[in-house]
Amino acid sequence: MTTPAKPTLHPRNRHQGRYDFPKLIKSSPELAQFVIINPYGKESIDFANPAAVKVFNRALLRALYGIQHWDIPEGYLCPPIPGRADYLHCLADLLAAEHGGEIPRGNAVRVLDIGVGANVIYPLLGHSDYRWQFVGSDIDTVALASAKAIVQANGLDKAVSLRLANPKTILQGVIQADERFDLTLCNPPFHASLAEATKGSQRKWRALGKADPKRKLPVLNFGGQNNELWCEGGEIRFTTQLIAESAAFGQQVRWFSTLVSKASNLPGIQAALKKAGALNSKVVEMGQGQKQSRFVAWTFQR
Repeated sequence: MTTPAKPTLHPRNRHQGRYDFPKLIKSSPELAQFVIINPYGKESIDFANPAAVKVFNRALLRALYGIQHWDIPEGYLCPPIPGRADYLHCLADLLAAEHGGEIPRGNAVRVLDIGVGANVIYPLLGHSDYRWQFVGSDIDTVALASAKAIVQANGLDKAVSLRLANPKTILQGVIQADERFDLTLCNPPFHASLAEATKGSQRKWRALGKADPKRKLPVLNFGGQNNELWCEGGEIRFTTQLIAESAAFGQQVRWFSTLVSKASNLPGIQAALKKAGALNSKVVEMGQGQKQSRFVAWTFQR
């Protein structure tokens, strides 16, 4: 019996292979101070250092995507870009399957990013790769102000618009009555509490801690405000609310989708999709190194 191969980065993902640090440093000289030699003798950065992660992201966006200006307030989520790019490429495949294998490109394709965050990463990547038009929603005014500053600094005002969402709802009040979207995407709060989020980070850094017991590791190397990392009931509650609300907008959105961090939540999500009356749903597995992730997509249209 053969073991199924682990998912790897999408073929169109720009982050294949090892990072070209000389190229990255050329585009962002500030990165040089954070480059280290890892235990395998290769150039890397210290991914346990939030400042290094932020500068690294800035260099990647500048060198690979032409995003010249990118910064986020201290303590806000600084996302791992390769995994975010994979989500977008897989969503592009979802659309391509309905268009004779051709990926629809350009501003006629409209995408709603639920919880766009201070980093506005999905609109930046999605517009760079596919020229899609984005609406980003968030409940955090500081995050939206940061996202707006990034959008304006890069001249993307016509490609990306931003909306303040109601903390008690997800889609209601964001999608207008006369609007249509090809896709929605979402990176939901995965945890049910700050304590749970912290435990997850402690597990992640345990190996590093053993390698250097004297080192004090960060609680959250990628940062993140409370509403970015956790909500009451965690991922399953947020996702089931999103599914329940999506039924009211089924004829305005071709495909809804959301990341799902815990495979154990899939049965509950499938039950919620059935209850909401989704006509079709897909679970798409993604992989990046040792990390495995997935997203669920669903539609109310034939």
